Amino acid sequence: QVQLVESGGGLVQPGGSLRLSCAASGFTFRNFAMRWYRQAPGKERELVAGISSSGDSTNYAESVKGRFTISRDNTKKTVLLQMNSLKPEDTATYSCNVYFQWRDYWGQGTQVTVSS
Repeated sequence: QVQLVESGGGLVQPGGSLRLSCAASGFTFRNFAMRWYRQAPGKERELVAGISSSGDSTNYAESVKGRFTISRDNTKKTVLLQMNSLKPEDTATYSCNVYFQWRDYWGQGTQVTVSS
């Protein structure tokens, strides 16, 4: 079965950095695009970043462009989200996502809190 397991969240001061990781299993990872989403309390889930199956193409929400970088390692079946220059408004639960066999799969999420 598809499993997505996120890690790397935590508490960080404004301006700091975190690196999130998502370990995938249960599907042929190298064949599928991957995405990071986030959801803050009381807000809708939003797409943060996406990466193509090969890693050649990426896209970002306007709010994170220039600060976040998505990457993947198809050998290790992981997708990463490097987050720099973090702001309080980046506080949210971050989840990775894959659309596989006509449905979305999500990990359990990892909490990122940006606060002084």
